[in-house]
Amino acid sequence: MDNTTQTESQIVAQDTDNIILSARGISVAFGEHQVLDNLDLDVHRGEILGFVGASGTGKSVLMRTMLRLIKRQAGQVHILGRDYDNISEQERISIDMRLGVLFQQGALFSSLTVKENIQVPMREYLNIPQGLMDDLARLKIELVGLAPNAADKYPSELSGGMIKRAALARALALDPDLLFLDEPTSGLDPIGAAEFDDLIAKLRDTLGLTVYMVTHDLDSLFSVCDRIAVLGRKRVLVAGDIDTMLAFEDDWVQSYFRGRRARSIVRLEGS
Repeated sequence: MDNTTQTESQIVAQDTDNIILSARGISVAFGEHQVLDNLDLDVHRGEILGFVGASGTGKSVLMRTMLRLIKRQAGQVHILGRDYDNISEQERISIDMRLGVLFQQGALFSSLTVKENIQVPMREYLNIPQGLMDDLARLKIELVGLAPNAADKYPSELSGGMIKRAALARALALDPDLLFLDEPTSGLDPIGAAEFDDLIAKLRDTLGLTVYMVTHDLDSLFSVCDRIAVLGRKRVLVAGDIDTMLAFEDDWVQSYFRGRRARSIVRLEGS
């Protein structure tokens, strides 16, 4: 009996260790408008999780809430095994240094070059010489597939795809464990979006990242996401792989994953 109990406890511990981000009972409202209500979500270590939902349901709101950028009315968030609300300021800084964030429009500082944008997190959290920061910035620029001469360009001189890659380089500045992406392929043409998806998958595999990706891009969901979570009716309706989505009996989920735009992808996946 004791051996059985010990084994079960070890299994529970292993499952807990595998969860890098956990949200429980998250509720968010703006005035009288309830956006999220008692929402639960787990993100597993090493996966690319695609977070999807209809426009205006609160996908980006949840991401910003988990990052403490939006105040929530209820709920808990655990990141890297720690209660993100009830830790010391020093512990929170330590966790923040292990998070990378790419916002939907890139959110680059227009008055800074690409190199200087990448160095913003370094200046905030690290105390290292300028020469080392320059070397690290060049490394991140190469890592995301930008040409070396992009380092001294300003955001206004970049294409939409280059802005996404520059913002991704900044998100990777401190070698994070957990990467948050908000609509990373929005505004990109199909070829650029596919290349960006491939880049995310390659970075996950080579750097050991966990990726939380808010998206509406069906190609991304089918091609690079290990799991998908669907937001609807103010909470997560279903989470699982593509087969789980295709089998889930909900009108919106079925329309999204089996609709006209999805049919060609479903056929390709099944061939």
